[in-house]
Amino acid sequence: MSKHRYRPEITNAGLSPTHPVTAVDEYNATRQVEVPGESPLTLYVDGREIVTLMTIGAHPEALALGYLRNQRFVEQLQQIKSIAVDQHTESVQVTTFDGIEGWDEKLKKRTVTTGCGQGTVFSCTLDNLYTLQLPDIKVRQSVIYQLLDNISDHNRIYRRSGAVHGCALCEGTDSLMYTEDVGRHNAADAISGYMWLDDIIGDNKIFYTTGRLTSEIVMKTAHMGIAVLLSRSGVTHMGLELAQELGMTMVARAKGKHFLVYNGAENIVFDAPPEQRPAHTR
Repeated sequence: MSKHRYRPEITNAGLSPTHPVTAVDEYNATRQVEVPGESPLTLYVDGREIVTLMTIGAHPEALALGYLRNQRFVEQLQQIKSIAVDQHTESVQVTTFDGIEGWDEKLKKRTVTTGCGQGTVFSCTLDNLYTLQLPDIKVRQSVIYQLLDNISDHNRIYRRSGAVHGCALCEGTDSLMYTEDVGRHNAADAISGYMWLDDIIGDNKIFYTTGRLTSEIVMKTAHMGIAVLLSRSGVTHMGLELAQELGMTMVARAKGKHFLVYNGAENIVFDAPPEQRPAHTR
């Protein structure tokens, strides 16, 4: 990471991720529990309304920034002057230095995706997708096992309240950052935003998500420059086809010592000793 990287002016207006409520359990006993937040956040760029995102609200600035980056609305962080969140109006105002050209064309065609809370992909996201060159990296089976163990310590909001998805940016067996939100697409965008702010490249990274691997998640991962996608959930057929076209390694249904490589098996080094392998593979 660069010591002199550019950072726009930015607020720090995150909300508490959970809220205390009262529920009655199966024994008719009253319990104090927590539930995750969910509130609208309307994104404006230079005063123009772009989209309203339903979010947990814990990292709104990074979410807005990552959304603009992954949708390919903004190509360079240096184009952005400031990011200001106002929780009273449930909005985030992104101001650029010289404006963004071609908004009408960028917003002309959009697809509502299968993301939790409904994600959206615009035509400009797809137009730039196949120009990406993903790195060619190998991943050790033993690294996957250790990474899954390490990540289990990070889903704090889920353990407290449930009803959220988590995403992690990983390097080797370490989770560099972990975000949770009501939709996995929001958690992914927030990580993308933090990567942009901190000048982190995706060349040698693994992207982990608790949610299913749809075409939208494959696209977001590719736009972050990450070639390895790991999930404890399953895959969709379109997500798999897109991963195959982009050359992305896709590992899913990964829990404990079990996983399935849906694409890129040649990039997995099966180095786990026999005693660490599931019984049916020995």
